[in-house]
Amino acid sequence: MTIIKTCDVGSMPFPGNFKKFIKGAQHIDPLMELLRVNKDSKERKYFEDKVVQNYIDKIKVGIDVPSYPQFRDMNEMFLNTIKGIKKSKRGYEVIDRLTLKKGYASIPEVRVLKQKKREISQKIGKTLKVRLCITGPYTLASTCVNKNADLVKKFGEAIEQIIDENCFRGKYGGISIVSIDEPVFGMVDDPQLDVGSRGRETLMKTWENICHRIKLKSIQSCLHLHSTKNEDFWGIKSLDIVESHVNDTLYTSNETKKFLEKEDKYLKASISITVFDELIRKKIERDIRPINESTLNQKMADVWTGIKNSKITAIDYIETLEIMKKRLLQIINRYDIERVPYAGPECGLKSFPTYNSSIECLKRVVVATQETNNMQ
Repeated sequence: MTIIKTCDVGSMPFPGNFKKFIKGAQHIDPLMELLRVNKDSKERKYFEDKVVQNYIDKIKVGIDVPSYPQFRDMNEMFLNTIKGIKKSKRGYEVIDRLTLKKGYASIPEVRVLKQKKREISQKIGKTLKVRLCITGPYTLASTCVNKNADLVKKFGEAIEQIIDENCFRGKYGGISIVSIDEPVFGMVDDPQLDVGSRGRETLMKTWENICHRIKLKSIQSCLHLHSTKNEDFWGIKSLDIVESHVNDTLYTSNETKKFLEKEDKYLKASISITVFDELIRKKIERDIRPINESTLNQKMADVWTGIKNSKITAIDYIETLEIMKKRLLQIINRYDIERVPYAGPECGLKSFPTYNSSIECLKRVVVATQETNNMQ
């Protein structure tokens, strides 16, 4: 019997002193460790403790393959590892040849999990399985005011180095999935991606190179999208898994079934909406009918005020188990359970108002998936 496993996309609200956490991340540096600088600092320990606890919290609610803890901005995390760009009022600008900063290929959060894998494994009673999320080359290039095909290629080369540095495996576990996160792809009309254009060919080759590098490590590759209107990604031979947002046509189109079989690809079923504004809006629209846009916006503002003042419980706005199970059942019935190895929320949970509400969402995803597995 095929069992669908669960994974998450990563980002969550931070429970604590974020400035202290950021400072601690700066102390997780290979050179610093070699010189034993800041090795026992309070900020470093704070960072390590938060990373380990978040991973364990996800395991406790039943997530099979948790993403490494993502409390920091994903774009900035990776852009800050690269020399040759600077931030301006218009966006990032390329000012020199792009190269990785020395010692910056190692992601601090992943480095902590690698260093403490034995300790974590003993606490959870099993080996670590980690999803490594990396911002994709197209999205990174899109933050730059002078985006072009060469820039996409250069970011791709940097990403390959980051993957090499962070894909650890061993007795106590390691990386099981590498996700290339491309939320910008397909969201706007980009002439550089027109059929026959150099930009399109470069992006496809860059994605292929990244996925091939992952495959060589016997690790699954995943492409995380927010829109699949542009279907070019199906042609990436080394890509294993595709995922998108709940309401994307990826999960309803007959074309998906054709491509899954033809290209031998798999789906991660997204079964939970993670934009909290959308969750609030949907609940208000269910409770009050009819409602005009002006009243709806005021009600949404009132809910946020209530949550911040602890007069309203954020958990009441998370989708129910029934909704999540219904989505998962529709996906596996449409595309065959053999093509759906994973289920999880559609994206990160950063927009959730509290850490506990984001954990509750993950718990419901797990229960919905388990109950669906039991029905097969």
